[in-house]
Amino acid sequence: MKRYTDGFGKMICVLTVLIIALGGGTAFGKSKAKNVILMISDGCGYNHIDAASIYQHGKTGDQVYDRFDVKLAMSTYMDGQSYDPLKAWSDFKYVSKSNSYTDSAAAATAMSTGVKTYNGAVGVDPDKAPLKHTVQIAEQLGKATGVVTTVQISHGTPAGFVAHNKSRNNYEEIAGEMIYESGLEVIMGCGHPEYDNDGKPAGIKKEYKYVGGKSVWEDLKDGSVTGADADGDGVPDRWTVIHEPAEFRKLASGDTPKRVIAIAKKLKTLQQERGGNSKADPFEVPFNGDVPTLAEMARGALNVLDNDPDGFFLMIEGGAIDWASHNNQVGRVIEEQIEFNKAVETVAAWVEAESSWNDTLLIVTGDHETGYLTGPDSGAKGGKPVWNPIAGRGKGRTPKMEYHSDSHTNSLIPFYAHGVGSQLYTSLARNTDPIRGPYLDNTSIPKVIFTLFGY
Repeated sequence: MKRYTDGFGKMICVLTVLIIALGGGTAFGKSKAKNVILMISDGCGYNHIDAASIYQHGKTGDQVYDRFDVKLAMSTYMDGQSYDPLKAWSDFKYVSKSNSYTDSAAAATAMSTGVKTYNGAVGVDPDKAPLKHTVQIAEQLGKATGVVTTVQISHGTPAGFVAHNKSRNNYEEIAGEMIYESGLEVIMGCGHPEYDNDGKPAGIKKEYKYVGGKSVWEDLKDGSVTGADADGDGVPDRWTVIHEPAEFRKLASGDTPKRVIAIAKKLKTLQQERGGNSKADPFEVPFNGDVPTLAEMARGALNVLDNDPDGFFLMIEGGAIDWASHNNQVGRVIEEQIEFNKAVETVAAWVEAESSWNDTLLIVTGDHETGYLTGPDSGAKGGKPVWNPIAGRGKGRTPKMEYHSDSHTNSLIPFYAHGVGSQLYTSLARNTDPIRGPYLDNTSIPKVIFTLFGY
């Protein structure tokens, strides 16, 4: 069995603050969370949300998470870097300097373990020593766990919540650890080697790396995959493998398998990488119609995980907001963010119908901003920085907006939380930005979760 370092020495001061905030043992007992759901819009900043909201509703501030109890900003920088609020709003180029911003793997590791690391790292610290993930802690406490994404199952964000590897590019190793060594009950996403991004047969050239290599894929195809012990009874547990859209949707209600690996019939993304004019307005190019939506995947995952009476931890990623922003695709970033918004609505409805906000904590955030998205005519103007807001043109019409980068930035991003223990995040927002107000760091996310889990 692997031994993991957990790096918790860095957390002692923060945990002390949390215990005080909880009011000691009595309040702590009342505030424990049965379930925690963390939803990550990969690459999403404030303007991504505004652009999608304006297109979707004709105005900003009308998403379900806009009504959450806790609304803060969050810093995301990688290990060894920082965020300076004064420089961020006095120098237009400050947040886009390449040596400061995080990538998805390092950000996911920070949000899963509470420890900053180098870009490309998956579940390891700056010295490449393995860290203890939220998934591992939840499993240790008898809870069910799952990861859901709209991109490949072994991509940076899902990998950063489950695996341990010096490089996010080691897809085969990462997928192998997720499938054979983790205690996950749910893995959902893309990476199907037999189809392309339009759902057409891949032909001779097949990419097996995202699912662990050809031999692992053969195991997945014939349903003969047995992973690690997921339920703590000392016996390895078999995976149920699904690919068909109808099978995804069937998971949403009724009885479910014990463990599910669900790989949609797409190679890299559910929708963003589809063919057609990639610069078209939102929804102008018809969607791939033979894949589940993120909302359907989320609902199915919840129905599998809520079988555990001890509760669960679930990470849900809208992974292609980032991809669309890297490509400066205005239409497709709006599509992807709207699909994510619909998934949040589905999850919030599940909490209210099947659980309660007294048992469940729901967090909605990103991992970093991508594309340096602003309103029109922003930039360094006459020696001074100018940030104009996204300019709406009405519901169902593409707002006026512009990108200033094809990479990540070190901008603060939105953070929303609702449900049991959500107010604890307010106590960790100890820094203030002149525009965004109080902000916490991405390493605060797991610290509260660990506390609410009684770890």
